[in-house]
Amino acid sequence: MSTELIPLEYANHLIYELEKAFWDERGKGARFRLTKVGKEFFDANCLPKISSSEINDIIQTIEQVLVEKKIVGKINYTNEDRLFRLSIQGCIHQTVEQQLAAKGVEPLACFPANLIVLAIEKKLDRPVELAEIKIVNGACQLLLVLFEKRPSIG
Repeated sequence: MSTELIPLEYANHLIYELEKAFWDERGKGARFRLTKVGKEFFDANCLPKISSSEINDIIQTIEQVLVEKKIVGKINYTNEDRLFRLSIQGCIHQTVEQQLAAKGVEPLACFPANLIVLAIEKKLDRPVELAEIKIVNGACQLLLVLFEKRPSIG
């Protein structure tokens, strides 16, 4: 097996084509099928580094991993009760969202956001929904909605 890396432009174009095909097949419903993309990366690179059960610490840990791996430049966020607004700058996958938007398709997935969602669900057992993805001023603007902790049975 070759250890040579494939060009980012090529990888992002393939992601775009896969997302576009999924959109053509499922429309907005495709977004809810892409929420777990990145789970293996999360399990290997993020989960071992999360030591806190505080949401702010969890988001900062995910940001540290993504910056270290050169996937994003910066993640800023604010929260209002159960709403988290994230701004992701310098994401290597932003061209995928830009290509979709150029075709009139709402962005379907945000892999950095998926990692945050996976972390909150795993560490806090709280469901999270990625409700909105927009590109504003060169950054992805995301809205995450946190739901109440799942009830335990038994």
